[in-house]
Amino acid sequence: MKNATYFAPELIRQFSALFLQYVHRDPALRPFIQDWCTEPAWGNAIDTKQSVFSNEVRTTLQQVIEKQYVTGNCPLPQTAALLAQPTTFTVTTGHQLNIFTGPLYFHYKIITVINTARRLKAIFPHYNFVPIYWMASEDHDVDEISHFKLFGKKYSWQSNEKGAVGRFNPQSLIEVARQAPEMHHIFLEAYGNSSTLSEATRKIVHYFYGKDGLLVIDGDDATLKRLFLPAFRREIREQVAFQAVQQTTARLAALGHKAQVTPREINLFYLDHQLRERITIDHQNGERLFRVLNTPIVFNEAEILEFAEQYPEKLSPNVILRPLYQETILPNLSYTGGPGELAYWLQLKALFDAFQLPMPLLLPRNFALLLNKAHQNRLAKIGFTVADLFASEAENKQKIIMREQHYYTHIRQETEAIAQQFDLIMHKAAQADASLMKMVQAQKVLTQKKLLHIAGKIRKAQERKHEAAIRQWSWLREELFPSGGLQERAENFLTFLLNDMELLDKLKAVFDPFDHRFVVVEL
Repeated sequence: MKNATYFAPELIRQFSALFLQYVHRDPALRPFIQDWCTEPAWGNAIDTKQSVFSNEVRTTLQQVIEKQYVTGNCPLPQTAALLAQPTTFTVTTGHQLNIFTGPLYFHYKIITVINTARRLKAIFPHYNFVPIYWMASEDHDVDEISHFKLFGKKYSWQSNEKGAVGRFNPQSLIEVARQAPEMHHIFLEAYGNSSTLSEATRKIVHYFYGKDGLLVIDGDDATLKRLFLPAFRREIREQVAFQAVQQTTARLAALGHKAQVTPREINLFYLDHQLRERITIDHQNGERLFRVLNTPIVFNEAEILEFAEQYPEKLSPNVILRPLYQETILPNLSYTGGPGELAYWLQLKALFDAFQLPMPLLLPRNFALLLNKAHQNRLAKIGFTVADLFASEAENKQKIIMREQHYYTHIRQETEAIAQQFDLIMHKAAQADASLMKMVQAQKVLTQKKLLHIAGKIRKAQERKHEAAIRQWSWLREELFPSGGLQERAENFLTFLLNDMELLDKLKAVFDPFDHRFVVVEL
């Protein structure tokens, strides 16, 4: 695409030192991953996963996904049938069930895995690669999913339900949709004709990406949880995750990196209707009791193990164990996420080793800044290029002031000339009477201060002269970098899609999953 400009990630001034180290393959991070995302590493990942992933799990996975689509009244992509084949592998991303898909980067993650599957098929034509969107349906943080920003305005959803958000009734989201000045029909149809937020989200994602072979999976499933029973047992008996992740976190801390997530003594939630509460361990009289917070529910070890056998669907892995759950039930090669996600995956290598499970390759998602026609026109009017967008505000203000030299007046040369004259006077004063030097030096300092004051007055006058351009730049900067952050973390994709229905296809064309540069797209 001719209107796409690429920038090294460090030029964007938005990414953590850890993330930059990762994308530049710093050898210091090599012990925390399975491998870098090179072609030989993908080949090794295929061989490894093929050797450890059983046909029985493949069959179960395929049946569960087909059932989830049928039960949710959603068309099933043809790629679901491929899962039963031992030559099929997945590339996965995950995200919360944000209403109306939330911020832009939700789509960037999905497009990255779609493009990854296509690229891998071209490199390894004898295998199949299926892109996966893992719904974080068991999350219970309503505040993080209950709003979206469209055309700069925030819209929020109020729900009285509790527990796993994927089980919420989405019907009231129709009223939220009607508050927006424009809305895509799929949201009204999905929220109005689904019994749960998970079902509605699957329909929405399928509408936009089903043709690309993307499969949507809901981990809140009794059959899939039963596949994870061995890990549940070990977590209950041994607290393996706590020990393993603490070990890796300490090693990362020694390199100067703070923990993204904190492991708990037991990393499980209790899941039931309108309830998702953390399980804790109390040590009483030599016995361990497993308590469900904010409830009267208490188990001893034998009881909770028996409970897990009978009702695995009522145990929910937290952020530490969820990656292990994903890799247990999927023939997966890679996980795609943003800087925060990759930071916590780097804490998990010892956990995967403890469970003798191959850790997936960690593939950063693509990043973008979208410029609509209004943004492009404003940029041209100011006289900036897209590269100027990533300079500091002070640098760009200075550029605005300096760009028309015939309007600009500075007194640097005059200041230097006066300083030289004072030096000559000081030399002559020293010859006449050495005691006069302090007086001359004091006058020099005083004069320099006054000249700086005059220079400041001139600068402010120039700023006033160009204040219209500076105001335009400030408006544009806030539009593209809301509150100083990236556009993709604030604005919803509908802001651009409603004016350009080919948006997602254009992004597929400019995103290269193996190129970690930041792209500015002029729509």
